[in-house]
Amino acid sequence: MSQFRLARISLLLAAIGLNAVPVLMSNAHAQAKPADKAADKPAEAPKEAVRADMIKLIDTTVIKDLMAKKDYAEVESRVKQAEAMPNPNPYETYVLNRMRVALAAGTQNDAMLQSALMAVIASGRLQPAEEAEFQSALGNSYYNTKNYAKAIESYKRYQAISPTPNKVRNAIVRSYYLSNDFASARTEVQASIAESEQAGKPAEMEDLRLLASSAGKLKDWATYTGALEKLVAVAPTDDYWTDLLNRAQSKPTFNNRHQLDFYRLQNSAIKTMAPEEYAEMAELALIAGFPTEAKKVLDQGFAANVLGTGVNAAKHKQLRDKANKGAADDAKNIASGEASAAKGKDGTGLVNLGYAYVTMDQFDKGIGLIQQGIAKGMGAKTNEAKLHLGVAYAKAGRKADAIKVFEGLNGNDGLGDLARYWILLLNSPAAPAATAAK
Repeated sequence: MSQFRLARISLLLAAIGLNAVPVLMSNAHAQAKPADKAADKPAEAPKEAVRADMIKLIDTTVIKDLMAKKDYAEVESRVKQAEAMPNPNPYETYVLNRMRVALAAGTQNDAMLQSALMAVIASGRLQPAEEAEFQSALGNSYYNTKNYAKAIESYKRYQAISPTPNKVRNAIVRSYYLSNDFASARTEVQASIAESEQAGKPAEMEDLRLLASSAGKLKDWATYTGALEKLVAVAPTDDYWTDLLNRAQSKPTFNNRHQLDFYRLQNSAIKTMAPEEYAEMAELALIAGFPTEAKKVLDQGFAANVLGTGVNAAKHKQLRDKANKGAADDAKNIASGEASAAKGKDGTGLVNLGYAYVTMDQFDKGIGLIQQGIAKGMGAKTNEAKLHLGVAYAKAGRKADAIKVFEGLNGNDGLGDLARYWILLLNSPAAPAATAAK
């Protein structure tokens, strides 16, 4: 996880290891002045200088050329010879460690890299901005060698001295996660997501996945479900939708009377359902008095080659025959039911008849009847009728009308989740203009 994002560490290390050395070297040359003849005594040895014999070995023009040619063996030989010189001054040690950083990055020598980075940082010669970059590089090196505790230490030091502390937050989150500190990973990534959202930016997909995974490891199902909701809003995959809808139905307060409505949402949200889901949805639709809906669902299952095969092939065919017959009868007789529905004590008959028309793709007719039924009165089933009105609008491609209806619905028995998730589906980047087209 995230190794790809940190794989380019060598580019950063090469830059901070070697690119500053020419400045340091030229300073050294400038400071290596001859003896002060006017005073007739030798000049005081400059404190920030590299002796001439060492410069011959590690001349930056030569070193850069060797690095470009990837002649790392020669670079290492020159650096080792320079290190072997007696009584190196602190500045010479500093310059050699800068070169060791670049050499270690090129040769992928993690041990050398980390020791050289720490030595450069400890030298006290870095400006705050430069020190922050070295701390970031050290953290990346520890991360790539899976020393996550040390990586976090370095990243935290970076945050303490850098004007852009959030630059390493992703790496800190992943370090916590990979070291199995899921609680800290959850806390950090929640803060990152919140900041993105407050800035009007969508949260990064990787952050949402990490939040869901961390919460799942901690069995924090409320946070897990919240992360799933954000995921389906930006990446409406079949897996995310299926997991989200299953979790809504697993709540203790879920009422089974909403099962068919959950299948309706699932059928609109994902490409292909499981064979048992197609079959159960069709059976529930038949029981509810919507044979045309059952027929469409079974046709989808057969077209996707998940029904009509295997040990249940005969059962699937029998169910399909029943749905086909019911749909044909409904098409012939549906109009005759309007008068009796209108005479009902409440609007239940009108709402059901209207939704039957919706399943036949006669949206205007169906929506009108559902509205009449709601206006007549539905008692305890008012919200359920409004849910079906919202679904009818959605299937008709009337997104704004559907969302307006769904926004007025709530409840902890599953209906509130259905309303919110229909809104997620309608606002998702992959939402169809009219789910009836499916």
